[in-house]
Amino acid sequence: MSTLSQLEAAVLAGDEQAAPRLIEQGLAGGLSAKQLLDEGLIAGMSEVGRRFRDGEYYLPEVLVAADALKAALARLQPHLVAQGVRPEATAVIGTVRGDLHDIGKNLAATMLQGAGFEVVDLGVDVPAEKFVAACQQQPVQVIGLSALLTTTMPAMEMIVQAVRTSVRPAPYIIVGGAPLTQAFADRIGADGYGRDAATGADLARRWCARR
Repeated sequence: MSTLSQLEAAVLAGDEQAAPRLIEQGLAGGLSAKQLLDEGLIAGMSEVGRRFRDGEYYLPEVLVAADALKAALARLQPHLVAQGVRPEATAVIGTVRGDLHDIGKNLAATMLQGAGFEVVDLGVDVPAEKFVAACQQQPVQVIGLSALLTTTMPAMEMIVQAVRTSVRPAPYIIVGGAPLTQAFADRIGADGYGRDAATGADLARRWCARR
């Protein structure tokens, strides 16, 4: 089995000891940082996302895969910088004002990172103006809005309106959270609805590929 295949398998297995070791092994063997990112880590997280969507993986498996990804990225990041490899797109993500839940948001952030995005995580209880400010500090292609409480869903519409009014070019806005539906996303003017973190990351990746 090649180093890239082993690295993908380590992410799938959530092996956070093996994943960074395989990064070092791959670099020592002449693989580029981008190869290790694209063909090892991103390939692994893409398969994690597919298995999660299809009901083959559940939250515990996704969380340990995320830990393996983070451990490997920590080892790989200096080499990506040194080789001039930059993320192809930036995503800003946060749980909207009034809501302090972060498990879904954190998982979505990891899935986006695993899809090759640079992720700016604004945390929880985030007001509209903070999303707008984040988009004005750098080019942002995707915004991810998370909510678990039905009482905070109206805040999503306020954020969508604020971003549409203030940010050019307009980023793609994805909403997600247990009480949300595609109909709600359509009503507030969001571009997409992620029924889970993997679906949201897949939507973002496909949309950015079309830009």
